[in-house]
Amino acid sequence: MNDEQLQRYSRHLLLDEIGIEGQEKLLAAHALVIGAGGLGSPVALYLASAGIGKITLVDDDEVDLTNLQRQIVHTTSRVGQAKVESAKQALQQINPEVEVVALRERTSEPHLQSLVASASVVLDCTDNFATRHAINRSCVAAGVPLVSGAAIRMDGQVAVFDPRSGETACYACLFPPDQQFEEVACSTMGVFAPLVGIIGTLQAAEALKLVAGVGQSLADRLLLLDARRMDWTSIRTKRSTDCAVCGKK
Repeated sequence: MNDEQLQRYSRHLLLDEIGIEGQEKLLAAHALVIGAGGLGSPVALYLASAGIGKITLVDDDEVDLTNLQRQIVHTTSRVGQAKVESAKQALQQINPEVEVVALRERTSEPHLQSLVASASVVLDCTDNFATRHAINRSCVAAGVPLVSGAAIRMDGQVAVFDPRSGETACYACLFPPDQQFEEVACSTMGVFAPLVGIIGTLQAAEALKLVAGVGQSLADRLLLLDARRMDWTSIRTKRSTDCAVCGKK
C-alpha cells in the first residue's frame, strides 16, 4: 500500500483482525453487487469506503423520485439516470481508487454465471425469488460465497451461503425453488427507510469479513429483524441433502 492508502485505511489497519494483510485482501477483491436500490445502496457505499478493489454493479432500473426515501446512494439531481451510473458516481466520489463497473441490464443466467465466476464475493440485493435462485445457482456452481439480504415493510433478513466448504446450506435449501412464495414489492407494501440501511450494512460487513478472513460468518444462520420492536432472531439452518442445487455436490 502507498502512503495515501495507509492513511485512508488507517482505522482498519489498527484492528488486529484486519491490519495490513487483511486490507490488502480487500484491495485485491472483486465484489459483485446485484441490485442498486435500497439494499445495494449501503452495500456499495461501505464496500467502496472500505477499499474493495473492484465493484461490479448490476441493475436495469433508473432512479425515480420514490426511490430517494431509502436508496441513499442516489440524489435528487440524478432522478432519471440509470441507477448503476448514479451509484458509480457516488462511489467514485467516496473512493476514486475503487474500480467500479456499471452494468445496466437484467442479467441472463449464462452471463450471470460468468460474472459470478470472476467475483470474490456476491451480494444479492434484489427483490424477487427468480433472480435470487439464479444467483444462488451460479454461486454454488462457481464456489463463490453469497451474501443475501431482504427487506419489506418493517421486516428484514440477512444470510450467508458459502459453498466453499461443501457443508453449509445454500439459498435453495431454505427456499426451495419448487415451492411457491408470495412475491411482495415495496411499491405496493411499503418499506421502512432505515431498514434497508440496517440490512444492507450487515451484508457489507459479512462480505468484508469473508474477503478478509475475519471472524465467523453468518453461514448456516438466518438472521431476522422485526424493526417494530428492534427484535433480532437467529435461526440455525442446515444443508438439505435433497436440495436440487447443492444436494449432490
